[in-house]
Amino acid sequence: MDTQTIITLLTIAVVLLSTVVVVILGIAIAILLKIRKIANNIDGVLQNLVQASEWLTPTKVLGQIVNIFRK
Repeated sequence: MDTQTIITLLTIAVVLLSTVVVVILGIAIAILLKIRKIANNIDGVLQNLVQASEWLTPTKVLGQIVNIFRK
């Protein structure tokens, strides 16, 4: 093989590998963004659950019932 062929083949290999690396990085970023969105949704659900469980504590429920009958 002459050096021109070797240089051409190495250039093609570098371009292909660079393309693969860029595609893999893009896929990784997309997956991380989706995971972040899911985590934000889970956080919102957990906040709602905390508020609901806080409101349903027996002392708060009984206190509200007592306040209704006092008025």
